[in-house]
Amino acid sequence: MRTINVLAIQHTSAAERARIAAVDPAIRLTDAGGWFDGEIRETWPAATAVRYLAPDAAGAGTRAERDRLLAEAEVILGGWPFPLDLRARAPRLRWFHQRPAGASNLLRGDLWGSDVMVTTSRGAGNTLAMAEYAVAGILHFAKSLDRVSLDRETGTLDHRAYRSLLLDGKTTCVVGAGGIGLEVGRLCAALGMRVLGTRRHPQPDAPLPPGFSALGGADELDRFLPDSDFVVICCQWTPETTGLFNHDRFAAMRPGSVLVNVARGEIVDEPALIEALQRGRLRGVVLDVYVGEFEHTPPPQLWRDPRVLITPHVSGQSDDHRHRAIEVFCDNLRAYLDGASLRNVIDWTRGY
Repeated sequence: MRTINVLAIQHTSAAERARIAAVDPAIRLTDAGGWFDGEIRETWPAATAVRYLAPDAAGAGTRAERDRLLAEAEVILGGWPFPLDLRARAPRLRWFHQRPAGASNLLRGDLWGSDVMVTTSRGAGNTLAMAEYAVAGILHFAKSLDRVSLDRETGTLDHRAYRSLLLDGKTTCVVGAGGIGLEVGRLCAALGMRVLGTRRHPQPDAPLPPGFSALGGADELDRFLPDSDFVVICCQWTPETTGLFNHDRFAAMRPGSVLVNVARGEIVDEPALIEALQRGRLRGVVLDVYVGEFEHTPPPQLWRDPRVLITPHVSGQSDDHRHRAIEVFCDNLRAYLDGASLRNVIDWTRGY
């Protein structure tokens, strides 16, 4: 029986390791979680290290020992951040699975566009938590809660400045009706809202997802925007979606609408967003992400604007962890051993 060397380079729990090992007796699992922290600290932006590494994390083993682990690995279970030169140091590597859902997380390293099969946990993240965050952002501006901090600063309660909206009957456009977007649509519909959605390849004959009134392709976005009171960005960041919300899209949005982004900052053209705010076209903006979020603070024009709510990529956090990355990995590991097709394989030309 051939041995399959599986290397985990991100911290895994004892239960997760047991679940991986139980997939098949042929698996030889090596847990190297934390071993590469020192390399990551040296090669990634300082803000990334601060966010994702423990303050005293310096890695483990020698460079030669880490190289040997990579050289022996046929399958690697990783996360973000990761060693940027992973492909160059793992000549036997055939498959890499990253626990996060976003393929764009891998753009920095030499795995991107390589001959290695790479899979993600797309659709298996904390999608409900992220959808609840999006609804919370909608409610924040719909109920004029952005006024609270302004009243506190001035020391007065200006009741005339509060202009609450009734969500019942309003329209939400979900950009990217995948794992997160479907949950957003379901929750918005439960609040009495009309839900429109886009996705890259909708199936015309398929029934509409729960809560959705319409689901179109990416080219339908411009038709949906003028009718939408709220727009929630949930799509993958790809070459096609870079700067998707530009001057033209902001001009097409309904005046006084609210934009929520729980996807990637690069999907929004930030200078165009700043201009739209300066022109008073938006009621509010909720950004859990922004361009360069793991390298620097947000642009001051956005961070200081009371109409913009910015959080540090925390929409997926909750007290109830429902991320199913290990479940996806184990299912794919079984398929890999059986010679079957794997789920969520990145198409380098498509970008996810």
